[in-house]
Amino acid sequence: MTDPLDYFYKNRTIIPHGLKPLSLIIITYNRAADTLQLLRNIVALDNCNDLLQEIIIVNNASTNSYEELEQFIHDHPQHPFVYSRTEKNLGVSGGRNYAIKKSTAPILVFLDDDALFRNADALLFIQKIFSEEQQSGNNAGIAAFRVYYFDTLELQQNAFPHKKFQDRKDLPHFETSYFSGCAHAIRKSVFDAAGYYPENFFYGMEEYDLSYRAIQAGYKIVYDNRVNVLHKESPLGRMPAEEKIRGMWVNKSKTAWKYLPMIYFISTSILWSFEYLRRTRYYLRGWLKGWNQIIKIPSQEKKTTLDRNSLNYLRKVSARLWY
Repeated sequence: MTDPLDYFYKNRTIIPHGLKPLSLIIITYNRAADTLQLLRNIVALDNCNDLLQEIIIVNNASTNSYEELEQFIHDHPQHPFVYSRTEKNLGVSGGRNYAIKKSTAPILVFLDDDALFRNADALLFIQKIFSEEQQSGNNAGIAAFRVYYFDTLELQQNAFPHKKFQDRKDLPHFETSYFSGCAHAIRKSVFDAAGYYPENFFYGMEEYDLSYRAIQAGYKIVYDNRVNVLHKESPLGRMPAEEKIRGMWVNKSKTAWKYLPMIYFISTSILWSFEYLRRTRYYLRGWLKGWNQIIKIPSQEKKTTLDRNSLNYLRKVSARLWY
């Protein structure tokens, strides 16, 4: 029988005896009720305490009360909760980096605070995904999951880790070029090799930046539909504020500049500028502000174009590079 911890061996170094395979990370801001529901969901999962080294909750300087959640943690010492509150809002990337540094398990599972696991055996399958990849000789460092809208149980297309949604939505497993931030797992060795999330990305597209660096470091990204997540985002979208849309445009352009050939930086900047106008109903002041930020990118960001093998991988998995 194969040792279930085989895939945690790195460079023939065995993880310390007694260390569990998974750490679960939740970054929360002003969603106390949703986060409490998620904690109740997690502790009801199959083999929760056997598989989770810690459940890390980072309260990202919320202004709302988390007293009920804190009481729940206090009343359940049998579960490995690690709760902390930051002094200021670190953003998505900063909050995740803060939690990563507190984690100790070989695989880190990230879930948005307004999400829930749909299948009780989700943790078992997360472990199995990486074990199977390792046994097949596939150096998978990141796994993306199947995400449904909480209210309608429809697949959430904007959380699906491939732009060819119709072609791939029914596939159980495939390699891809990026992952969705609301629900995914990453081997901790990826952060050792590729670095942490970019902290100058306060909101949006930080997953693309990390994905490209992970691919450059020799890791693959996989999607697997055996882990199912319910996400409370509305199918109509959250109608993000102008600043968030502009942040997504600028950050996607920044990522294209840093890692892709120049033509993709140009196409991404232009095509996303049209998307910005469409989604903000032609808010020209913000559009000009976005372009002002983008023209500064070449002087502010170091360009480290992906090597040939990494670009070939992106083409092999049919990554959309133009925007």
